[in-house]
Amino acid sequence: MRKKELKLVVTFHTTADAMAMEKTCKEYEVNGRLIPVPRAISAGCGLAWCADLTDRDSVLDIMDQVGIEHEELHECMV
Repeated sequence: MRKKELKLVVTFHTTADAMAMEKTCKEYEVNGRLIPVPRAISAGCGLAWCADLTDRDSVLDIMDQVGIEHEELHECMV
């Protein structure tokens, strides 16, 4: 089991947005991974993008460039 750390968690309205985020981040080599939405957070599709807090700007930049809409940004223990 992974040790819990404070992370950036990006939630999405749709599963399609979450999957597009995963594909785009792999293409542009942006660190992170898809996770089930933590219980403390409510989200539309049940999937979230988890990344280090230090990668916040690159995550937001890539979403703006490609046109991926996020529901909310959270900082939580994951």
